[in-house]
Amino acid sequence: MAALSICEALLLAMNDHKILPENEIVGILRDAASTHENATGPQDDAETHRAVSDLIKRIIAGGNSVRRPQST
Repeated sequence: MAALSICEALLLAMNDHKILPENEIVGILRDAASTHENATGPQDDAETHRAVSDLIKRIIAGGNSVRRPQST
């Protein structure tokens, strides 16, 4: 979770400094989630990968990584 938090902070900084646009950041997160969804291995690993994928999808849905304006 620490690594994911660090990566999220880096993505925020890249967006803030206009290094990567929102669509690229969301694409990176979707690719990461997909990689974990499709991971194979022992059952314990599969559960961990699924949990990581779900967490990344929540970040995308919440808009955290690109600081999308919240509608009021």
